[in-house]
Amino acid sequence: MAETNYGYYGRVLELDLTNGTSSVNPVPAEDLERFLGGRGLGIKLLWDRLSAPGVDPLSPENPLVIMTSPLSGLPVPAASLVCCVTKSPHTSPHASEHPNASTMTYSNLGGFFGPEIRFAGYDGIVITGKASTPLYVVIDDDRIEFRDAAPFWGMGTDAFERRFFKELGDPRFSTCYIGQAGENRVEYACVMNTAGRAFGRGGVGCVMGSKNLKAIAVRGSRIPAVQDHKRFLELLEKGRKSYTDFVVNIDKPYGSARSIGTGSLIGQQTVRNYREGTFPDVWKIGPIASKSQVWVRDFSCYCCPLACKKSGVVEKGAFAGWSHDGPEYETGVMLGSNLMISDLKGLLKEIFTGDDYGLDLISTGNVLGFLMEAYEKKCIDRNFLDGIDLTWGNVDGALQMIRKIAMREGVGDLCAGGVKKLAAMIGQGSETFAFHVKGLEMAGWNLHLDPAMGISYATCNRGACHLNGGGVQRQNHKVGFDACCFCSRADTGINRNLLCDFLEAVTGVSRSEDAMAIMGERIYNLEKMFNYREGFRRIDDHLPNRFFDEPLTVGIMAGVRLDKDSFYERLDNYYKERGWHPDTSRPSDETLERLGLSFTL
Repeated sequence: MAETNYGYYGRVLELDLTNGTSSVNPVPAEDLERFLGGRGLGIKLLWDRLSAPGVDPLSPENPLVIMTSPLSGLPVPAASLVCCVTKSPHTSPHASEHPNASTMTYSNLGGFFGPEIRFAGYDGIVITGKASTPLYVVIDDDRIEFRDAAPFWGMGTDAFERRFFKELGDPRFSTCYIGQAGENRVEYACVMNTAGRAFGRGGVGCVMGSKNLKAIAVRGSRIPAVQDHKRFLELLEKGRKSYTDFVVNIDKPYGSARSIGTGSLIGQQTVRNYREGTFPDVWKIGPIASKSQVWVRDFSCYCCPLACKKSGVVEKGAFAGWSHDGPEYETGVMLGSNLMISDLKGLLKEIFTGDDYGLDLISTGNVLGFLMEAYEKKCIDRNFLDGIDLTWGNVDGALQMIRKIAMREGVGDLCAGGVKKLAAMIGQGSETFAFHVKGLEMAGWNLHLDPAMGISYATCNRGACHLNGGGVQRQNHKVGFDACCFCSRADTGINRNLLCDFLEAVTGVSRSEDAMAIMGERIYNLEKMFNYREGFRRIDDHLPNRFFDEPLTVGIMAGVRLDKDSFYERLDNYYKERGWHPDTSRPSDETLERLGLSFTL
């Protein structure tokens, strides 16, 4: 009898859409040990599949790698994520010899999709090729079917989901799918899953659409093996009790929306396209307003005690209807205070509409804020905007523009490439208020008083990311959590020591906190080498100058701005701690060899 591979099946499902075939292939044991899962195994598989730079992200050769972890599918609190890794269609370096140069990207999805992949008997799914006509894939344990998606092509995600489950005939399937934005290859299209969850960042929905893949449905009947079941049960009880009173009494009732008010109070919220950090009308769209006026239910990801996702109903008015999601922090800020929109019902309509089209709402909010500022400064006129009066606070204008972007209609076609490309086209100094790093738009956290968040944005390998961590140790720790497919909210209850205990109980392999940090460092440096090979250099680890040149004027932090010399000295120290060259940002040979990444040299 073969030895049990605790925590893993040791295999991935490969889907070749060009030929309509599937196969099950092993994952090398060394890769499982050194990269663990999620974001870690994802970048290793991407590196192996794309052995040379310059591959077009929208070509059949670019794989979509969807990876779980050894904890996925087990009832570990907040360990339900699954990570999608691919070459981004939405990022670009300052200069490169490769015409299709872009970063790697990763995006995490909560809910039940990741656990169901494990129930079906796989550690992940690798999707390559391109179907000649639209299709969807059904994975039912070992039975794999490629089915015609032509009847569903052109449908928004809300209507599609309802119809798709009728087609499948069993609500136990877990699914992910694209909307019109992915079908039309909007660069920042996302992949949706059940009421507002998404592989949100980096354009993974655009890659999925380029493959003519509408949806994936997964159902399984297996359970991953656990090495020490008794200890695992003890740790589960410890894990559930580890969440603090703050989490239970504050975080759970309001989810990430609780930060909409506090972020504005301390001057860290994105307001008016990063011009300010405080929104005077924040109380109108904050968590208390949402809870009292809209929310009717909480819903949770697989085996998570937090139930931080919120949904509700707008009962009356022009925006009446069901609200699947939010506002959570990022959606409430990027489509709310960022645009000076304080109409809660209108904000929820924006969120629903963007989700229905399958758009990354962080990037979408950035594009709208950029256009509003460009319109205000007369860099563009109403004719450029197809007649839309896109002024600050204009919900109807924002909704019209969201539709145009998703459908690539008129000005929406120009907007589908994001703020970096828009600014390059418009010119007239608009580059100074196009907020991105490496082409990926920034999130809902302003930087005027937060250099650590600035380091997070500037150094993240997928482009601007607020979840990256503001220093080397925090980043390595975060990568370790991503490799385990833990939610970013998990470390409010699951500390590093408990994480190591869970991994040992499940896999039988002991890992110290130091070993996990080294693994995180290894993954981060492999991502960095992918980008470096594409042509990204030190100049790409930058921040927009507004944070240095234009102090805040509203709120208790009025007058504050980042000190440019101090920030870039901090970045120099970051490179030194990383073992990267201060001029090029390339990891040194010694760093790569120490981390076991000699294959990148």
